[in-house]
Amino acid sequence: MNLVVYLRVSTQAQGRSGLSIEAQRAAVEGYALGGGHRVVAEYVEVESGKRDERPVLIEALAACRLHRATLCIAKLDRLSRSVSFISRLHDGDVDFVACDAPYANRFMINLFAAIAEHEREMISQRTKAALAAAKARGVRLGNPNGAAALLPGCKVAAAKAGAMLAQKADQRAIQVLPLIRQLEADGCTSARAMAHALNLRGVPAPSGRPLWYPEQVRRVMRRGASLERTE
Repeated sequence: MNLVVYLRVSTQAQGRSGLSIEAQRAAVEGYALGGGHRVVAEYVEVESGKRDERPVLIEALAACRLHRATLCIAKLDRLSRSVSFISRLHDGDVDFVACDAPYANRFMINLFAAIAEHEREMISQRTKAALAAAKARGVRLGNPNGAAALLPGCKVAAAKAGAMLAQKADQRAIQVLPLIRQLEADGCTSARAMAHALNLRGVPAPSGRPLWYPEQVRRVMRRGASLERTE
């Protein structure tokens, strides 16, 4: 079977850094190798999963028709978390397969999409509720570094020695950890929900990246716990 691979990242920073792309590509390559399939083209989209307008996806679908191929994605949520979008695509003339659910039928795919859509809505609701509770208690929302952190062109200088980087990471953990603990107390129990809350509050992510991701939250929490043990 011919495969046209479609990979998606949610931000331009992810697209430039290749964050999550290699994991998606590895999943697709494993599926193709295990099934004896042939990859005839690969497309990478930089877009939010909430939006259904995907110019690169349209190109990938055209390639599927040209090569009589199946659209292949690593995970169903890489295509969309919108049930209506998944349903429209499933009703089209191009077959697609998700490596995390290769044997799923239409009902199962729609069910997976519905669960993902519900999860996104619940995270958003919990985050808003947690922020509202924090604001009601008088917690100051927004960037804890003040306006200086928003100045254009503020980028980290050339990489320094490991000790300096570790010190900087420690300082960052000390600065952000209280916010994470507060969100945790307000009901944001998962790293994904905390990352979403930090993004809504405009808190700068580590390494100058524009958005927080769950793994970054976990690193800060681990570093904070380590610092607390040494005190």
